[in-house]
Amino acid sequence: MSSRPNPFQWIAYAYGAKLPDSQIEWVHNDLTGRFATPRHLLRAQACFVPIYLVLYFGFPGEWWIRAMMVLLSASLAFIFSVSYKDQNRVRRLQKHGLGNSPLTQKQQAAAESARRKYEAVYAARRSQE
Repeated sequence: MSSRPNPFQWIAYAYGAKLPDSQIEWVHNDLTGRFATPRHLLRAQACFVPIYLVLYFGFPGEWWIRAMMVLLSASLAFIFSVSYKDQNRVRRLQKHGLGNSPLTQKQQAAAESARRKYEAVYAARRSQE
């Protein structure tokens, strides 16, 4: 596998920057490999850490009220990151020149297997017509 991005590159990548071509394989695995969805959710939450810090330390009040503000913000960010997971994956893949399928490697293999089964069943019918 190609080299991993350094922490500065990873932060820029989390905010939407394109990584160097030497790390394309890492990007492909990050977006379509095993645990792609949990990585997406963590990457999305990492972008909101500065906002969470401002919400917690920037407002006066009891610690639990400020913690609840952060929890509410984190839950909303989580909902939106889950909702737009596929669109974000496709955009990152396009940005790195890796196609435009929102499917993970496991989902792509299952879809290819289903397509082969379908063609095996219906290929004979098409040739008879």
